[in-house]
Amino acid sequence: MTKAERTKKFIIEQAAPIYNEKGVAGTNVDDVLEATKLTKGAIYSHFKNKDDLSMQVTDYLLEKICQGIEQVIQKQTTAKGKIFAYLDFNKKPLNTYIKGGCPIFNMAVESDDNNSSIKSRISEILSVSQKNFASILRQGIKNGEFSSALDPDAYAFKMFAAVEGAIIMCRAMNDERPMQGLIKSLKNELESYEL
Repeated sequence: MTKAERTKKFIIEQAAPIYNEKGVAGTNVDDVLEATKLTKGAIYSHFKNKDDLSMQVTDYLLEKICQGIEQVIQKQTTAKGKIFAYLDFNKKPLNTYIKGGCPIFNMAVESDDNNSSIKSRISEILSVSQKNFASILRQGIKNGEFSSALDPDAYAFKMFAAVEGAIIMCRAMNDERPMQGLIKSLKNELESYEL
């Protein structure tokens, strides 16, 4: 990795928690300058403009959260284990894997009306994530873990939407207990389909 590549990576890594907490609209270049201790010239020698920086930071955040989830899921061998691993990954909404909450939901809310490029990227992540969870559940049905009465698409959507929404709500209320109850409920529901 060249010095320029290392500097660009450093800028993205330092800007990521700021963007995740303040959003694209709420983050300004001065925030990034303060975090990196670099000059505007140094920042803009690596990025065309703030939009370019924002998009690259968003990609970094989304890649990081997806990799974190994938790592915990891949450690499991059963469909139930994989789903439970995802749920447990999110059990501490006040101390999330990435500081500031889940960037998928954070960016989705902000980009809905303001940034079509980021909205498109978020839409892709949401779609792929739900399909992946539904695929895990289908495999669980095929392997005889779960009854065919389980609707993989409906459960995957419900689980993902509930967890993402609960992260925001728990952070707003400064209380992790509702997430614990939600995870228990989602686990119980999935276990009700076990054969």
